[in-house]
Amino acid sequence: MLPILYALIPVFLVIALGFVIRRMDFPGEALWAPLDQINYYVLFPALLCYTLAVAEIRLGEIGAMAAVLAAGMMAMVALLMLSKRFLPMTGPEFSSVFQGAVRWNSFVALAAIASLWGKPGLTLAAVAVAVMVPIANVVSVTVLTRYAGATPAGPAAIAKLLARNPLILACLAGIVLNLTGIGLPGPLATTFKIVGDASLTLGLLAVGAGLQVVNVLQKKWIVLYTSALKLVAMPLMMMGFCILFGVDGLARLVVLICAAVPGATSSYMLARQLGGDMQLMASLITGGTILAVVTMPLMLWWLG
Repeated sequence: MLPILYALIPVFLVIALGFVIRRMDFPGEALWAPLDQINYYVLFPALLCYTLAVAEIRLGEIGAMAAVLAAGMMAMVALLMLSKRFLPMTGPEFSSVFQGAVRWNSFVALAAIASLWGKPGLTLAAVAVAVMVPIANVVSVTVLTRYAGATPAGPAAIAKLLARNPLILACLAGIVLNLTGIGLPGPLATTFKIVGDASLTLGLLAVGAGLQVVNVLQKKWIVLYTSALKLVAMPLMMMGFCILFGVDGLARLVVLICAAVPGATSSYMLARQLGGDMQLMASLITGGTILAVVTMPLMLWWLG
């Protein structure tokens, strides 16, 4: 248990540092939006592309792992849709709960995995991004436009969204470079690594900066319900699928971390764009991130 805590505590301390810096208004509110953009469109894609381009990919291992991740996410989608009729909440509120339970914070996941297992773990984590990001985007946009927006999104709109997602494009580029044997020649590999290495620290600082503690207790039962689904039910379902698909070793541990992290901060932006409950979404992200300080080490100790 102690090695797990020693690996995860620095991740959450960097998140806390981002929270403190934002509350001190240093160096100013204008910092955070451009920081998020450069990280999302440049630094994080560089990390994913580099990691996949230079990795030793074993198709059998990542195939079973990909199946587990997809099955776990779709099982959560099914559970949420079945439970909707019993939940006393509006359409926009449900869309926020849906995002809070399905979407995952890849910055927290990759930082934790890099701290625990280094480059081999980071390679499998990049594969997880390639699998989980498209699924999360498709189901989230579909539910948001169905229950919070005026017009449900059609296949063309969803395809356009995926085609413009920098994380998906970076993963595809890295996989193509790897499988074709092209890779990243000397200077390019070094450049991508230097750029990518900045992404996780900045991403964690941005996660902390986006926390809004003051609103968490306003609808605490929804926060606790969503957090229980994301932080406890999701890891349990993913571990069940690992047993079913025969995934073990490092791949299983990476799946567990990806399942156990809190919800993505990008959920707030999507809720704002598509008519979701933004205040509730901010509360779910904040509450889940705070609770994950306790649940992530426990899930890894118990199920790992």
